[in-house]
Amino acid sequence: MGESENADEDQISTGDTMRERADESKLKLWLLIGANRQFVTGVLSVTFFGLFMLGSFVDPTLSDLLQERGVIESLYAQMIGALITGVTLVVTISQLIISQENGPLGEQRTRMSETMDFRGYIKELTGKPAPADPSAFLREVIDATQERAETLENEMESTDNDQLRDEVDEFVDSITGNAETVREKLDGAKFGTFDVVYASMDYNYSWNIFQIERLLADHEDDIDEEQRDALEDLRTSFAMFGPAREHVKTLYFQWELINLSRYILYVAIPALLVSGMMLAFVDTATVTGRILGIETLLWLVGITFTITLVPFFLLTSYIMRIATVAKRTLAIGPLILRDSQR
Repeated sequence: MGESENADEDQISTGDTMRERADESKLKLWLLIGANRQFVTGVLSVTFFGLFMLGSFVDPTLSDLLQERGVIESLYAQMIGALITGVTLVVTISQLIISQENGPLGEQRTRMSETMDFRGYIKELTGKPAPADPSAFLREVIDATQERAETLENEMESTDNDQLRDEVDEFVDSITGNAETVREKLDGAKFGTFDVVYASMDYNYSWNIFQIERLLADHEDDIDEEQRDALEDLRTSFAMFGPAREHVKTLYFQWELINLSRYILYVAIPALLVSGMMLAFVDTATVTGRILGIETLLWLVGITFTITLVPFFLLTSYIMRIATVAKRTLAIGPLILRDSQR
């Protein structure tokens, strides 16, 4: 076990994207976080409807069960209660999020001061004012890390330690490749979409910080003062990316949760209307006949029941993304919490 861990730590270069490092299915990652949430909601709805309609081939069939008026009444009465409770809960969460943005003047002044202090740090790092656009803001930090990585490579040309020079060359090549991949994804990405956060998750800053610390420890006697300063400057630039990404991620979470509350309200009202109409008007006497060999009542119940579940499918699709992103960015700094390619 110890030899395996040491071998992993000696591995310098890693994949340029989160998916490559985690070695996970592209389709799985796309459904969890990459795909449009409304599309995922549609996929969940269609899948549920298909599985529900399979009930027409099970013994006893759903058609037989729906012959009793009490089954329909019980189903939709419970859905009305669930919808009201669920919408109330989501709206409450939204109000809690909004309340975090409100506060006394002193708290607002502190938040503003801390934000301006961090922008000042970024200005010192990049040599120019920090952009206001989140994607451009992250690109500036990434540019600074790449520039300092190239400075480190130039400083290491004078070393007599061939192993150190080779490790630094591989390290800088890895940083450059990762930076170019993420910069390309950030180019044109707009906040409010998931593109900015998704691209920032590909930048493997935590592993790079660890590699810098390892180089400083393993080659302490072979690194001169200028080379040490170059490594420290590079580590500082990576350390700035961590809180910058977390800040953008936090704002995105708040943005998405507020959007989620609004979308759920939009779909909950039709769902309540459908449930009420099914509860009041529909039974075996009012809906008769067959469509494609299946009783019309079963088609109607399947469609309307799916509609009443759309708010929950929508909530599921958003929570899938938020929970996955939160898990994959849980640690800030050089900590790797999952078994991956680092």
